[in-house]
Amino acid sequence: MHKCLICIGSNHNRKENLLLAQRKLTDLFPGIHFTSEQETDPLFVKNPAKFSNQLAVFFVDKAEKEVRRSLKAIEAAAGRQPADKQQEKISLDIDLLTYDGRILKPDDLTRAYVVKGLEELKEKQL
Repeated sequence: MHKCLICIGSNHNRKENLLLAQRKLTDLFPGIHFTSEQETDPLFVKNPAKFSNQLAVFFVDKAEKEVRRSLKAIEAAAGRQPADKQQEKISLDIDLLTYDGRILKPDDLTRAYVVKGLEELKEKQL
């Protein structure tokens, strides 16, 4: 089994889209554990809309490429469109941060909301 850490974020219909992500992720990855939702200011975008972010950890027997494909399908289900990028409207963004302990997005792991989420997971011993 492979341990995966993901970050889920949204700045458009964020409550609904996080719930959608949670439902779909739970269906795909039984036993997934979510951190508390955190509201953050936007990073690297001019759109002033606040973000909702949370981390999740799960174990899976799928290859990394297959996990990424599943995450992209969930983003698409939330209505994420390539044209949204120009408007900086993010219905749902799910990033695979680590896979089997291998760090895939080192800069993301230093963000305050990710560090806080990691602390929460550590407290839960996940």
